[in-house]
Amino acid sequence: MSFFKKLKEKITLQTETVTEKFKEGLTKTRDSFVGKMNDLVKNYRSVDEDFFEELEELLISADVGVTTVMDLIDELKDVARTRNIKDSEQLQPVISEKLAELLQKDEADSKLNIQESGMTVILMVGVNGVGKTTTIGKLANKFKQEGKSVLLAAGDTFRAGAIEQLEVWGQRVGVDVIKQQSGSDPAAVMFDAVQAAKSRGVDVLLCDTAGRLQNKVNLMNELEKVKRVIEREVPGAPHEVLLVLDATTGQNAMSQAKTFGKATDVTGIVLTKLDGTAKGGIVLAIRHELDIPVKFVGLGEKVDDLQEFDAQQFVYGLFSEVLEKAESEEM
Repeated sequence: MSFFKKLKEKITLQTETVTEKFKEGLTKTRDSFVGKMNDLVKNYRSVDEDFFEELEELLISADVGVTTVMDLIDELKDVARTRNIKDSEQLQPVISEKLAELLQKDEADSKLNIQESGMTVILMVGVNGVGKTTTIGKLANKFKQEGKSVLLAAGDTFRAGAIEQLEVWGQRVGVDVIKQQSGSDPAAVMFDAVQAAKSRGVDVLLCDTAGRLQNKVNLMNELEKVKRVIEREVPGAPHEVLLVLDATTGQNAMSQAKTFGKATDVTGIVLTKLDGTAKGGIVLAIRHELDIPVKFVGLGEKVDDLQEFDAQQFVYGLFSEVLEKAESEEM
C-alpha cells in the first residue's frame, strides 16, 4: 500500500471538519511549496545532483531550516540510490513521506499533559505580538467546551493594555481573570491566581506572562521567578510551558524558541498565524532541530481555529493535491 493511501485511511478516521481546517489553513504554504515542487519535477525529469540542489533551495525557502534540509536531502539521496529511482516524479511521494516521518516522531509528545485529578497549570510564554493573549483566550474556550472549569492569570503586568486585553477574552469565553494593577509584580499575580484556583477547585489555570522587559536577561529572570512561585504552590507545576510563536516570522521564531527553551524548559510550541504564511515549513524545522513538539497551530481568526497539532493532518493539508492525484492514478 502506498504512503498516500495509508495516510488517506488514517485521515478518514478523523473528522472531516479538522481535515478541511488544515487544508484551508495551509493553502498559502501548499500553493507555494507544492507549486514549486511540481515545477521542479517538470524541469528536472531525472534525479541528479542539479535536481537535489534545486530541491535544497526550495525547502530552505519554505523555512524548513538548513540543518533539517541537509539531513532530508541526504536521506532522499540514499532512498533514490537504494530504490534505483531515476525519475523525479517517482521521488515526489518519497519527499512527502520523509517530511511526514520528521513530524511523526514521538507523536504522543504533541498531546497536552492534562492532570487526571487536580488542577493543571499551563504557563504561556512568548514575545509581544505573536498572538499570546489571543491564544490563551482560544485555549480557555477549548477547555470550556470540553466541560472543564478555567481561570486566567494576568501575569503580563508590563505591556500597556495586556491586562485589559486578557479581560476582554475572559468575558468573551466566560472565564474569570485574576489580576492586579499594571506594573505589579507578576509573581504576586501568579500567587493570587494559584490560591484562587485552589479555592475554586478549578481544572485548568492558564497563566499569561510578559513578552518584553528592559532586556532579554530581565525577561528570562522574571519568567524563572514566576515559575518558581507556581512550583512552590503546586508541586509538579507548571504541567506545560507553552511557547507561542508567530509562523510568519520564520527563522526568527526559531531563535525565539532557542532563547525561551534555555530559560523556561519549554514543553511545547503553539504556532500562530500558520494560515497567513507561505513558510509553513517552520513546523518541520522546530520539530527536527529543537526537538520541541508543536502542540497547537493557529489556522485562522475564529475562536475555534486553534487546532491541536496532528502530523497526519498537517501532511495531508500540505500535500492534499499530490495525494488526490496519486489516489486517482491508483484507481
